[in-house]
Amino acid sequence: MPLKFNKTYLIVAVVLFITEILIATFFKYGFIRYTFGDYLVVILLYTALKSFIDTVPVIIAIPVLIFAFFIEVLQLINILELLNLNNNHLLKLIFGSTFRISDLVAYTLGILTVLVTEYVLDRINLKTNKS
Repeated sequence: MPLKFNKTYLIVAVVLFITEILIATFFKYGFIRYTFGDYLVVILLYTALKSFIDTVPVIIAIPVLIFAFFIEVLQLINILELLNLNNNHLLKLIFGSTFRISDLVAYTLGILTVLVTEYVLDRINLKTNKS
């Protein structure tokens, strides 16, 4: 996996990060906070990694999805409480505090969106390069 800076992916990652901050700040509950935020976070992680790693999309997308699922499993076992860190607001924001199957679905849909978008963009680039 060669390292190669990609400004476009970095810009998308920064915009998504700002969006996540706004969601965390202004939406304390509901679909946008709990589901849409999870959908966006895997896209954010993917674009952040893709900003510096030049490889095929699936090589980044699958580990991002596995990482998101792993974090969700940590919520299932209530890792923050086990480590006596459940009063740390920042860690609760990052790790979350409640396991939800809907979060796993949101992560999966986010990664599927990434893969479909990358495929479509690749097809468009192939067509324009042939012309």
